[in-house]
Amino acid sequence: AIDAGVDGVVASPHEAELARRLGGPNFLVVTPGVRPMGAALDDQARAATPGQALTAGASHLVCGRPITAAPDPRAAALAVIAEMAAAAPRG
Repeated sequence: AIDAGVDGVVASPHEAELARRLGGPNFLVVTPGVRPMGAALDDQARAATPGQALTAGASHLVCGRPITAAPDPRAAALAVIAEMAAAAPRG
């Protein structure tokens, strides 16, 4: 993918670290299968929390059903954002 000149890849959270290492700091690493802490895995066999995905090197998270299927999607989205903020490097 890098040799072909793409800007990034879609990779499970479990491959995000490898994608980041190969692609470098500006490479886009989109990770589907992100599930907030305590959420059902549904059909995601290779899921991770937002914090785990970001720590592994993800630049973009796909967290659909835990938000869209929640009784309060806004609250669910804010909870994901809070998990992301907690995982952000302090500097």
